[in-house]
Amino acid sequence: MATSLGSNTYNRQNWEDADFPILCQTCLGENPYIRMTKEKYGKECKICARPFTVFRWCPGTRMRFKKTEVCQTCSKMKNVCQTCLLDLEYGLPIQVRDTGLAIKDEIPKSDVNKEYYTQNMEREIANSDGTRAVGQIGKAPSSSDMLLKLARTTPYYKRNRPHICSFWVKGECKRGEECPYRHEKPTDPDDPLADQNIKDRYYGINDPVADKLLKRASTMPRLDPPDDKTITTLYIGGLGDNVTDGDLKGFFYQFGEIRTITIVQRQQCAFIQFATRDAAEMAAEKSFNKLIINGRRLTVKWGRSQAARGKEGEGVSEMGSRLEPVPGLPGALPPPPPLDEETSANYFNLDPNSSPVMNILPPPGMNPPPPGYGPPMFHAMGAMAPPMPPPIGMRPPGQIHYPSQDPQRMGAHSAHGSRHEQ
Repeated sequence: MATSLGSNTYNRQNWEDADFPILCQTCLGENPYIRMTKEKYGKECKICARPFTVFRWCPGTRMRFKKTEVCQTCSKMKNVCQTCLLDLEYGLPIQVRDTGLAIKDEIPKSDVNKEYYTQNMEREIANSDGTRAVGQIGKAPSSSDMLLKLARTTPYYKRNRPHICSFWVKGECKRGEECPYRHEKPTDPDDPLADQNIKDRYYGINDPVADKLLKRASTMPRLDPPDDKTITTLYIGGLGDNVTDGDLKGFFYQFGEIRTITIVQRQQCAFIQFATRDAAEMAAEKSFNKLIINGRRLTVKWGRSQAARGKEGEGVSEMGSRLEPVPGLPGALPPPPPLDEETSANYFNLDPNSSPVMNILPPPGMNPPPPGYGPPMFHAMGAMAPPMPPPIGMRPPGQIHYPSQDPQRMGAHSAHGSRHEQ
């Protein structure tokens, strides 16, 4: 350590003795009930080299144990987490935060100047309420367009996973599933993200993660207003179940008068129509890629005109985006052939000159039914066989209308007998 326990009473009085660490939601974990170990003056801060209270905990199941790396004074000076050194408000590296807020906070790096600067900052922290950042961070503006676009709205618990097992990489790990480390392929050693330094991240210099985020911010798409000046509607996507009509109205009313707000719950989107085009353009500019309501990042796009909807019509969803064709579906069916009113529809492709009764032999072992019984499916192919009566539909009118009046049926009454009985 830089200073021993008994070397200097003044320095020992300024050592940190805290009851709870300053952590971000990601490092703290998703479990609200965790156990922490507290070690007074356990290690020296990796920035100011003064002893501080070290906290150690496990953020969740199948996660690695984490501990605080810097003291609370260094954490408050930069408004960062004691473990990951990311900004507590935006979840971004210090270099990205300082670039977005256009501040230049040069902390001295030599031992004597660093100690003097730290003592002055401790005095400033003691005079403040402890809820706001101090130094250049406290004097910076409250928000930035770039930071709102890059900010992470939900915790990223994947960052708490265990490290890669070095024995598994060499093919020598014998623990199997009981190994607490990850059995995955390591990253490329030439990857810039593989070379990270905690001091460079704190001072905001040579941070590969920050360089990657700054490049992403420079290539972010812009939302250009449409040429049609009659469009005053904005499309808001990704509402979920928590964002309501009142939440949207409470945010967008500041840009101008709102004519209508339509929420499509099935698509989890909304359409906000402003009274003027200037209000819609200002709302699109101030909310594109940085609209966060109730912890959800919402998508903002321009609506489509009614004329464009009428021209395209098919293949367009309710949100205004063109739908891709689904593979495997049949194409458009051909139109049915025209039918003459005089000719009846031939649904079975039968010869119009052929008789509707088919000459089908019964299967072997089955005797044909006697005449008059059952449908005329089978009949014998013999010369002595009596002719089959024509179907009822093809008989001339005035003859037999019911099967019981058929004279060839067994037990049927004659026409004279039936009249006599009546």
